[in-house]
Amino acid sequence: MSNKPVIVFEGIECSGKSLHINNVCKFLKKKKIPYICLREPGGSKNSEIIRKLILNKKSNFNRNTDLFLYSASRSENIQKLKKFHKKKIILIDRFIDSTIAYQHFGFGVDLNLIKKIHSVILNDFKIDFTFLNIVNNKNMLSRLRKRNKLNRY
Repeated sequence: MSNKPVIVFEGIECSGKSLHINNVCKFLKKKKIPYICLREPGGSKNSEIIRKLILNKKSNFNRNTDLFLYSASRSENIQKLKKFHKKKIILIDRFIDSTIAYQHFGFGVDLNLIKKIHSVILNDFKIDFTFLNIVNNKNMLSRLRKRNKLNRY
């Protein structure tokens, strides 16, 4: 493991991923520890463009197109992250586990296809830690109701 790990925060909507990752960012900033933080989809200029397309309520992509768009967003991020790999702590809000959960288990996309795409995109980029946030249905629904804007998921 590198002394500058790659840490992923996973979990369903409203499980506290963003809260936890923001708290870690505040801590690292306070301690003057170099880090980079991004979300998926999104996180870089081109990935944010793809994010808007994916999450638009009017979008109606088939499951493979969805997978390819998420993968394209991730590919853009990986190119950015490889510059900082082992130089800064990398914090990511959602990553491969979310793709497998949503695209494979949710929409039935072939798991081997997902794995093949990621082997090409990630190459030697490895995750050191994954934190899984969980939330019960009552709290999730309560938190969702408080949101000003909902996306198609």
